[in-house]
Amino acid sequence: MDDIVKQAMAKWPEVPNVYGWLALDRRGQWRLKGDVVSNSQIATFINRNYEHDSEGRWFFQNGPQRVFVTLDYTPYVYRIVWQPEPGAALHIEAHTGAAVGRIASAWIDDAGVILLETEYGIGMLDDRNLDLLLERFTDAGGTALNENDIAQRLEILQAGGKAELCLNHAGACTPLHAIAASNVAAKFSFLPRPQTPAGEAICD
Repeated sequence: MDDIVKQAMAKWPEVPNVYGWLALDRRGQWRLKGDVVSNSQIATFINRNYEHDSEGRWFFQNGPQRVFVTLDYTPYVYRIVWQPEPGAALHIEAHTGAAVGRIASAWIDDAGVILLETEYGIGMLDDRNLDLLLERFTDAGGTALNENDIAQRLEILQAGGKAELCLNHAGACTPLHAIAASNVAAKFSFLPRPQTPAGEAICD
């Protein structure tokens, strides 16, 4: 969090929170009242001051004011920024620009969305990067699989069956598990759509 933001929080601690203004879409874009935040400096400022509270509500700390974020799906959206030479680790970043060093768990939901849990938290993979990530799936022993094998195993997992499928990244093989999209928020303890609590001042 920026020092200037911390100073503003200390100076004006009673500024009302904002709900329903800012959203994060499935492409990792910030949306203000539905419109994409196209100014890169503003988007970068939001990224640097993006946090969550103990209730699993994600927010942008805008100076002294906390702007709670409506999540289209997950708190993070992960992207493959570039693909190195064969055998090297993919360079994966969060929508905030933070580089991913570790994948703790990997999931596929009932709509075919890939989710990654990293050192930052749970996030969906930008669907435009799916093909690049699929190239890194192997069986549990690390043996490469062709497209048909991968597709069949993904279908089995989505149907609730067992299929050995591993995501290889940075020297680690992370098993892929299935999860219902409706269960993601509860499993990873976040609140997709924070609402103004009863008795709290509403800031329009």
